[in-house]
Amino acid sequence: MRTGQTQLFVPGPTNMPEAVRQAMNVPMQDMRAPDFGGLTIGILDDLKKIFRTETGRVMMFPGSGSGAWEAAITNTLNPGDKVLMARHGQFSALWVEMAERLGLDVEVIDVTWGAGCPAQKFSRRLGADTKDEIKAVFVTHNETATGVTSDVAAIRRALDESFHDALLFVDAVSSLASIEFRMDDWGVDLAVTGSQKGLMLPAGLGILAVSDKAMTASETATMRRAYFEFSDMLRMNETGYFPYTPPTQLLHGMRKSLDRILFEEGLDNVIARHHRLAEGVRRGVAAWGLDLVAESHRVHSDTVTAIRVPEGVDARDVIRIAYEEFNTSFGSGLGELNGKVFRIGHLGDMNEAMCLTALSVAEMALAKAGAQMRFGSGVGAAQNWYARVEVSETSSEAPQPARLTIAAE
Repeated sequence: MRTGQTQLFVPGPTNMPEAVRQAMNVPMQDMRAPDFGGLTIGILDDLKKIFRTETGRVMMFPGSGSGAWEAAITNTLNPGDKVLMARHGQFSALWVEMAERLGLDVEVIDVTWGAGCPAQKFSRRLGADTKDEIKAVFVTHNETATGVTSDVAAIRRALDESFHDALLFVDAVSSLASIEFRMDDWGVDLAVTGSQKGLMLPAGLGILAVSDKAMTASETATMRRAYFEFSDMLRMNETGYFPYTPPTQLLHGMRKSLDRILFEEGLDNVIARHHRLAEGVRRGVAAWGLDLVAESHRVHSDTVTAIRVPEGVDARDVIRIAYEEFNTSFGSGLGELNGKVFRIGHLGDMNEAMCLTALSVAEMALAKAGAQMRFGSGVGAAQNWYARVEVSETSSEAPQPARLTIAAE
């Protein structure tokens, strides 16, 4: 029999604030009522602040981040268009697969799983494209499978320095409202996300932010689409309504979530909190002597940490033991990382105590799966970071008062 609450440390769906859950506990309502539009218009306006765009248009399609991917592609590109993409993790690979299925001519640059989007290789390829055959560049901002965050601004610089006019698509599914994202400053044309990550809601909304340049492209794009038609959505959104039935409960939850992010905690503080929590987890993993999938500190993700298990240990056992014996969910290794990696998600409604719980359970699960562990090592390293103090060690068996000194960051 399970008691207590099952701990959720996957990189999505994320932990949801109780206030957001309660905000969704409303009766069904008429989505054509005269006062319904005010709810939607306010949400769309505040989502622009999350994307950090003043000129972009935001849309919410009932669906998922994958639905938002498809909407972005089908509304702005034509069958046979050449696009440039990198494949460096499970989700960037899935985006490549979707683009190919939709009839695009996909040029893929494969890089090691653990690396970021290869800005220099993109720059060379764009510079060589003197006829502007490449119509779009796709960047996975945060590769959830590997715990890697790519430099979107560097890709924009590559486009600008090549005087290239390709659209810039960005998958911000596991980064938006958790990691710094600046649509206007980075010249992003289409940014996609889902409701179940940094926005701290259940899955069910695919969200896009679309630049003026991308909106212009949508006027002549010839890909087939129906449900995901931008013009239908925007025409109805003007007055706060939808061309089909919206998930009204999710909209009420979104309103509360945006209030928390923008007006209660503050977006800059949310981003700083995610970095602080992620760094504690990374220091804990380092204290275990284990490696991350991310190949450099420059690409460390602040929303998910992908951890390589020791030789002879199956990561699937770590995940199973954590769930079955300690009521805790960790993310699994995806694709080529299956069995080699487990992931700790630390985004959404998270705090220091929750991250310490994740590290504590991971230590027990790793030990029971056969890893050599010193209990408390990872937890202690993270505690030192979160408390910003160092506790002196003593060889005496008698209890000694702790000597606290401020730890250098």
